[in-house]
Amino acid sequence: MVDVLLGLQWGDEGKGKIVDYFAGKYDVIARFQGGPNAGHTLYVNNQKVVLHTIPSGVFHNNTLNLIGNGVVLDPVTFKKECEKVSALGIDLKKNLYISEKTHIIVPTHRALDKASELSKGLEKIGSTLKGIGPAYMDKTGRNGLRVGDVLHADFEASYTKLKNKHLQLLANYDFSEDISEWEKEFFEAVSFLKEMNIVSGEYWLNAHLKAGKKVLAEGAQGSMLDVDFGTYPFVTSSNTISAGVCTGLGIAPKWIREVIGVTKAYCTRVGSGPFPTELEDETGETLRQAGHEFGATTGRPRRCGWIDLVALDYTCILSGVTQLVMTKSDVLDAFKDVYACTAYEINGKQTKEMPFQLNGLSIKPVLEHFAGWSTPTADSRQYNALPAEMKNFLSFVESYLGVPVQFVSNGPGRDQILEK
Repeated sequence: MVDVLLGLQWGDEGKGKIVDYFAGKYDVIARFQGGPNAGHTLYVNNQKVVLHTIPSGVFHNNTLNLIGNGVVLDPVTFKKECEKVSALGIDLKKNLYISEKTHIIVPTHRALDKASELSKGLEKIGSTLKGIGPAYMDKTGRNGLRVGDVLHADFEASYTKLKNKHLQLLANYDFSEDISEWEKEFFEAVSFLKEMNIVSGEYWLNAHLKAGKKVLAEGAQGSMLDVDFGTYPFVTSSNTISAGVCTGLGIAPKWIREVIGVTKAYCTRVGSGPFPTELEDETGETLRQAGHEFGATTGRPRRCGWIDLVALDYTCILSGVTQLVMTKSDVLDAFKDVYACTAYEINGKQTKEMPFQLNGLSIKPVLEHFAGWSTPTADSRQYNALPAEMKNFLSFVESYLGVPVQFVSNGPGRDQILEK
């Protein structure tokens, strides 16, 4: 069977820690989409570790990890990440596998990403400039290179053909950076990649499923960044909802059991795009500082606001979420008043449905008020020990969404998670 764990907001929900918490219960952890724009933060032996491509189960001795075909992999970022993980005593040759159908990010993908974003000026979408969008474009345009290609003798010729295509596109932009050093680093990383466990991901994973193994599919980014259902065009280039699991790993829907959705107790977003509950005031800054809201991958300050239940309900519906994990609940400890958005007011009318396009609309969030608990909760070790006011807030969220809040994360530590 396969359980799915994914973010329900605009990313940065704390999925890395949650996958790490659950990983010991599974035989395989599999990443099914996204690229090195993901930043899954873990604390291993009190040391902060940020994973970008490697699945978050890598620090568990008896767990195998798969980078699925739905991911786009930058060999340079991947090599650096592997070196950091290996320095912590992890033997990746034993527990990490890569699907041969995983697409590769090449240096000119990064150049195209940067040139395209710079050309948009004020209309930029907030790309992380890591080449992910252009790599997915080549995938759908049937021009891409895949991990399995690095094992072939003609890989360099295939690379040169793709590079020349990209250089023609770059000629349309005002882009003059020298990428020769990027290339040198790239081919060193490709040599490293060749030594890893490259497998037919779909056969490998289905063999484990048929053998009765338990698999956790790990999502990246967040559901509101889904290329089809997110706040288009301010979205990522892959399907971040549970439907992406089947195409991103090569498994049938019959294998999927639980869908575990992760949400913060409030809401954040990095980069451009609509954000109905954003707090551009002192309260928003207090949330940012209390929650240390700076991007794990980019370092960019995150935009902050109250929890958006309209958006959460939408993403729960899209993925068939069966249980919720609420992270960073302790960040709300400092607030005398807490709020949740229960509807959008657009042109004087209220709705609980996601509009066709949020961008360009004047949306007033309808907020439900809750009394704060003004009590530190980071040291709580049982759900029942949480303040009554916090449990009232959690119960309201459950009732609105029709999905149980099964776990509450009350701090960054591995042991700071409470099961209901």
